[in-house]
Amino acid sequence: METLFSGIQPSGIPTLGNYIGALKQFREVQDDYDCFFCIVDQHAITMPQDRLKLRKQTRQLAAIYLAAGIDPDKSTLFIQSEVPAHVQASWMLTTISSIGELERMTQFKDKSAKQSSEGVPAGLLTYPPLMAADIVIYNTNIVPVGDDQKQHLELTRNLVDRFNSRYNDILVKPEIRMPKVGGRVMSLQDPTKKMSKSDDNQKKLYLIIR
Repeated sequence: METLFSGIQPSGIPTLGNYIGALKQFREVQDDYDCFFCIVDQHAITMPQDRLKLRKQTRQLAAIYLAAGIDPDKSTLFIQSEVPAHVQASWMLTTISSIGELERMTQFKDKSAKQSSEGVPAGLLTYPPLMAADIVIYNTNIVPVGDDQKQHLELTRNLVDRFNSRYNDILVKPEIRMPKVGGRVMSLQDPTKKMSKSDDNQKKLYLIIR
């Protein structure tokens, strides 16, 4: 059976976009894949977070996963920071990444543009190698993503090729699975931007719980 991995940040209550682009698919794939569903709290702290709020949102997201139909008897549901291998593998992949290709990531450019030059967290730059590590440590074959994460998955595939070229064929190269509908759900007030659960303006998004 092939392996499927997906992760969601506990940076806020999931939106309708998260549901259509990710959560809705999860229940449907459990019988076809060996599924790993991760609450990626280490990704969340690449931007400043209130520790108590992050803890609460982590628990909320776990409950939402279960409410969406994730069956613990069929799938593995876990918190990223509870598995040290994520950070260990991330460092290995960071060492073969170039600053140029990390700076070209659209998400890095968008988020760093909102920070002062001295206030851009280094974690934003190294976000993609951590995401790649999340995927490769489980020998993942399939990664369901929205349109906004496609560029990161393409980088993951490039890093796998680079790693295997240097150190033998060790890592599995994942395939990208994108939903036919809902790959990018836009903001309710700014149709040029994606709906984001971390947006401070709640009028721009539709939360799946209130």
